[in-house]
Amino acid sequence: MNGTTRDRDEEGRARSARPRDGLGRPLPYGVEGVPRQPEGVVRTPAETLREAQRLLDAGMPFHAHEVFEDAWKSGPEAERDLWQGLAQLAVGLTHAARGNREGGARLLRRGADRLVSLGRSHGGPHCSADDSPYGIDVGGLVAWARELADRSEAARTEVDAAAEAPLLRGPGA
Repeated sequence: MNGTTRDRDEEGRARSARPRDGLGRPLPYGVEGVPRQPEGVVRTPAETLREAQRLLDAGMPFHAHEVFEDAWKSGPEAERDLWQGLAQLAVGLTHAARGNREGGARLLRRGADRLVSLGRSHGGPHCSADDSPYGIDVGGLVAWARELADRSEAARTEVDAAAEAPLLRGPGA
């Protein structure tokens, strides 16, 4: 970028072309970064969960957030809270891994609260016997997020995003 114009995508929308690291932080132009997630990809819920889990396991929660963002933008309105809650968990982990302990904890708790409220109101054909949509371990994720929020606020160091990656689905899902 030359300082007078903004980077634009193929449709002319402002979009930074700066490379990014695995936690989504911008790197200097000319440095090789991590490939970015394409925007606007429509996936099935199973594909969304598989891709997000792969990215979380690789220590790339920022990129997992983008996968969840695609799901909330392309999915049915009734599932928006689910995907937004999962995106908030991924962004919370991103901030905690970047060293923003307070911001990370706040987002982790916000995502957990969104998932708890979803669990109270969610029902329908995609829920398992434990009322978890698409086999998502809502209770486990809520417990993980709250525990990590508490630990990250108390810590003096960044958290390891790959080591702290949650399991989106329960065992055997």
